[in-house]
Amino acid sequence: MTSLTREPDGLLSLAREGHRLALARVMSMVERGGPEARTLGAMTFADTGQGHTIGITGAPGAGKSTLSSALMSVVRNTGERLALLAVDPSSPFSGGAILGDRVRMQDHVTDADVYIRSMATRGHLGGLSLATPQAVRVLDALGWPWIFIETVGVGQVEVDIAGAADTRVVVVNPGWGDAVQANKAGLMEIADIFVINKADRSGADDTRRDIQQMLELSVLGSWEPPIVQTVGTTGEGVEELWHQIGVHRRHLIDTGELEIRRRERSEAEFEDILHHRILEQVADLTGTADAELVRRRLLERELDPYGAVDALLDMVTGASAD
Repeated sequence: MTSLTREPDGLLSLAREGHRLALARVMSMVERGGPEARTLGAMTFADTGQGHTIGITGAPGAGKSTLSSALMSVVRNTGERLALLAVDPSSPFSGGAILGDRVRMQDHVTDADVYIRSMATRGHLGGLSLATPQAVRVLDALGWPWIFIETVGVGQVEVDIAGAADTRVVVVNPGWGDAVQANKAGLMEIADIFVINKADRSGADDTRRDIQQMLELSVLGSWEPPIVQTVGTTGEGVEELWHQIGVHRRHLIDTGELEIRRRERSEAEFEDILHHRILEQVADLTGTADAELVRRRLLERELDPYGAVDALLDMVTGASAD
């Protein structure tokens, strides 16, 4: 590749033409964050809003990767193109066993109309909470109509990321005390569709009943999450899942909820970025004489904790420290 393709604009042009290596480099820039990622964001933001994002989350071992692969096959059978971001906030290196689960999607790696990317934190401030929506927007701007976000677990980071999708799919298994897990992890609040995967195992009907009882006790809006039973390894029930995703998308559009959700996400991301940018600037002050003076005044009780924070923020904004 020429030296031009190392620049964000050149890489984007090649990615639009279908060059996979260029797309991979664009996504790496997004993951790293920093000036290049911000440049990409500015260049692509106006072209976003056409793709539909689908978050897939659930406890480790729920069979999300196998289910995602089966769902991708169903989508491709309709002639639609799709991209999948496999999010792993726990491992910074691709050699981890969790990211290794992508091998379950090898059936799709040679398909030019499928793009699969594993994302992991690289230590930059903000991590995946900032990189993932940026990656989604870039894929959206490049013309990918369906963008799946699969998370490895149900920690707060994973729930937040999956919850930032247009349609949120929560995957559970029979016999795992899923009702308790769902409530503890806050999944009930984000679920648009429940999937009982590995439904050929005993206990699937009990799990369905548990979820239904939780739904009956919840305050629901105009959408009641359907419960779909699937067997990811055989594809059973996966076409019904795709159908329900389509039904939910039409509901979001018809009710105006899609635009509301996206505006709320933009506002939340704005606040998140602002928060992290301030933290970055405060971190840059660490070890400076002025910052050490504030710390010493705090320890000597000349400043209370709020006053010390105000003093640091004054340094960040350039305001007077008086």
